[in-house]
Amino acid sequence: MDKKDYYEVLGVSKTATDEEIKRAFRKLAKQYHPDINKEAGAEEKFKEIGEAYSVLSDPTKRRQYDQFGHAAFQNGGGNAGGAGFQGFNMGDIDLDDILSDLFGGGFSGFGNFGRGRSSQNRASKGQDIRVVLNLTFEEAIFGCEKDVKLNLTSECSSCHGKGGFNEKKCHICGGTGKVLEQAQTIFGYMQTQKTCPDCRGTGKSFETVCDVCHGKGIVDKTKTLTVTIPEGVDEGYQLRLAGKGNAGVNGGPAGDVFLEFKIKEHPLFERDGADIYLEVPITIADAALGCKKEIPTIYGNIILDIKAGIQNYTKLKIKGKGIKLPNSITKGNMYAVINIITPTKLDRRQKSLLQDLAKTDLEDSVEFKNFKKYLK
Repeated sequence: MDKKDYYEVLGVSKTATDEEIKRAFRKLAKQYHPDINKEAGAEEKFKEIGEAYSVLSDPTKRRQYDQFGHAAFQNGGGNAGGAGFQGFNMGDIDLDDILSDLFGGGFSGFGNFGRGRSSQNRASKGQDIRVVLNLTFEEAIFGCEKDVKLNLTSECSSCHGKGGFNEKKCHICGGTGKVLEQAQTIFGYMQTQKTCPDCRGTGKSFETVCDVCHGKGIVDKTKTLTVTIPEGVDEGYQLRLAGKGNAGVNGGPAGDVFLEFKIKEHPLFERDGADIYLEVPITIADAALGCKKEIPTIYGNIILDIKAGIQNYTKLKIKGKGIKLPNSITKGNMYAVINIITPTKLDRRQKSLLQDLAKTDLEDSVEFKNFKKYLK
């Protein structure tokens, strides 16, 4: 029986891009997968789709197919067709990943089919650790030292992270970290690679396994670090402690520790980056006549000169009384925000004085005149 054109099987043109071919395969594979489609012929159709994709997704095989057709894979070329799709090398495509995308992470019908040597036996960096540290307002501004308790994995000191003593090549996998296995799939029998169960993918074994870490090379550990917090840190700032995280895998470097900060609010001061804001309450008399008022700053008390006639919510800039940010040589500013307090309880004398004041012409300012223009 003549085989169908692979482009027709996937429903794409001969000029289709790799992405168009992949998209067509995904759509058809989901439609005809035997676990979903129970109709007669669905499984054969699914095999046909997989066969077509295995050729057209590989640039070399696609060129051969475009030039010679199905004959490119006959007479020792692997016999791409036939029942069971036997012998065809599909190692360059990852059907497992593709079908996992289609049917969810639980699909694993192809095991580690066609994949190269496992990355399990490669050295890799340990996992990073993130810690949220609580600071007072003052600790964040001026810096401090804090003890940080970490629960992490650390290199086993007994075997120096190797997992055992008198290292040798794994006799099961020959040091590759992988073993070959024949597996029955919907495409027929295919050769798969799996992680070596004896060395767990490392390619190594030991005459004596470490009895402290039980061959893992790492142990769980509680560790306390004394950390210097720089002045000026804020919420959202990260402090990186390089190499202080979990132990690396197979001799890889340790991960990092990232400190993030949660800062307690201050009852008086508010922060905006490098600047500090302070609300300064004054009386209506001080606002009208002006005054000199002692106010707190984060560096100590100062005398603030308030000019006569100051208006509510006026911001007075006090240069250099703000915060020095990490890696900065200058400080921000402080802003005193004037809050004129209107009295709500008056004694007889205060009330009399205000009544006398009210009889004078206090509405001679531009603001009052502009307002009165629009009164009807």
